[in-house]
Amino acid sequence: MLKSMTGFGRSEIANEQQKITVEMKAVNHRYCDINVKMPKKLSIFEAAIRNLLKKYIQRGKVDVFITYEDYTENNMVLKYNEELAAEYVRVLQQMSDQFGIENDVRVSVLSRYPDVLTLEEQSIDADELWSVLEEALHKASEQFVETRLAEGENLKNDLIGKLDGMLEDVDFIEARSPEILAEHRQRLEAKVRELLGDSTIDESRIVTETTIFADKICVDEEIVRLRSHITSTRNALLEGGSIGRKLDFIAQEMNREANTILSKANDLEVANRAINLKTEIEKVREQIQNIE
Repeated sequence: MLKSMTGFGRSEIANEQQKITVEMKAVNHRYCDINVKMPKKLSIFEAAIRNLLKKYIQRGKVDVFITYEDYTENNMVLKYNEELAAEYVRVLQQMSDQFGIENDVRVSVLSRYPDVLTLEEQSIDADELWSVLEEALHKASEQFVETRLAEGENLKNDLIGKLDGMLEDVDFIEARSPEILAEHRQRLEAKVRELLGDSTIDESRIVTETTIFADKICVDEEIVRLRSHITSTRNALLEGGSIGRKLDFIAQEMNREANTILSKANDLEVANRAINLKTEIEKVREQIQNIE
């Protein structure tokens, strides 16, 4: 199926110990650019997060926001640095003996000395935390892909409609070309008769001039290639998949053929159709930029 490069996904997993929220949003980008913002505690999982996301994303600039809340009340531990406290006591006693003053240090005072007591966070169970984070990432990514698929379906229908309109223009130009040639011959013969009066017209000269004109305005090759590009684009849209880059290249080729047809146009109706083709091709190119 066809995917748009714009999308959004959100998931929240909560239990008695923690809550993890994952939000994803994406815009157009030539390559796959994933930017992850998360708490420092989860940074150990960054490589695993990126590997997981790349299973769902081929192209686009994707911003991923991860929040983490810890509901555990006993996740902080008060640590007592016994060696440092003993060193404080030894030095204070040394000062008391040296200066002859009372050593009045109590436990309450000693505990306030730097680094005697420290509050440390308990180590986390990485496997348990990753299982919750992984579930949240999968659910957010699945929703993210669903929004991309829905938008991709809208893009496909819009693009196919534009391609059908372009084929109508190509059909008109193809049908109009022999009419232009016949009209040119008629005008040429009328002009020659006007100049020569009752004299005999040199038919071979008329044929030669008509042939030269036909060669100048001939767009048969351009029409064949343009029709082929339109058909290839339509088939690719129906097949789906990651086809954005391929379609962008085909659109450039379509624009090149339309430019050539316009440059050869010696008829107002054909010129108008060629201009309309260029306009529609540009619209198609803009829409293709949204396809993954």
